[in-house]
This record gives sequence, C-alpha cells and structure tokens, in this order.
Amino acid sequence: MHCYIYASLRKADSYLWLAERDAFARLPRELTELLGTLRFAMELELDEQRKLPHEDAKQVLDNLRSRGWHLQLPPAERLAAANHLAYGHAPRDGQTR
Repeated sequence: MHCYIYASLRKADSYLWLAERDAFARLPRELTELLGTLRFAMELELDEQRKLPHEDAKQVLDNLRSRGWHLQLPPAERLAAANHLAYGHAPRDGQTR
C-alpha cells in the first residue's frame, strides 16, 4: 500500500500516516488540533513485511485500511523522560515533594 507521512510542527516526533495524500478531511477535529500544522515528510510503499523503526507495519496498515490514517507518537520512554526533567532523583524514604 502506498502511504503518505506528515510530521507535526507542534508535537515533536509525532507523525501522521495517510492512505491518501492530503486527505485531512478524514481526521477527527481533536487530532488536527493536537498536531497543529503538518509538514509533508515522505511517501512510502508499505507492506506487512517491511521493518519500521518505531511502528508495527501490520498495525499501521490495519489503521490505514480501516480509517485512512495512523498516528505515530514518540516512543513512551522518551515521553516519560520529558515529563520528569525536574526530577534529579527519587525522593528518600519518608520524603514527599
């Protein structure tokens, strides 16, 4: 399946995969608000055997076929680290922050 990948300019390391180029009308309003402006990144011929660095090709294809889009968010461990930059260490026993 041929697909089109867009990078979110608002949400770092977040990508929107579409089954049709520029088919933004299919997206839920909340998703378009979350991602903000999108920049076309690339076209890709995708099949279930293709290895993707952060996504499961079969899941991406299932989403593209069923709803016309797939959202790729940053890996969870990077998100968790970004949400806890202020913590230099865990609190000692009996301490709270």
